[in-house]
Amino acid sequence: MLDKKLLDILVCPVTKGPLIFDRTRSELISLSAQLAYPIRDDIPVMLEDEARPLSLDEMDAYRQGR
Repeated sequence: MLDKKLLDILVCPVTKGPLIFDRTRSELISLSAQLAYPIRDDIPVMLEDEARPLSLDEMDAYRQGR
């Protein structure tokens, strides 16, 4: 589980925008970059090359507060 303080200061490395913590998928979501950054062993991997692109359906679901 990620520390709340860490989540508060992390931003998307591409856009510098806010991130959404998806606990079920262990990812940090950047709506502005349309990317999902993985969390491995409780460590966010904040590399664009390691992120996966979000589908339009995923984007809509996160915008609606899934």
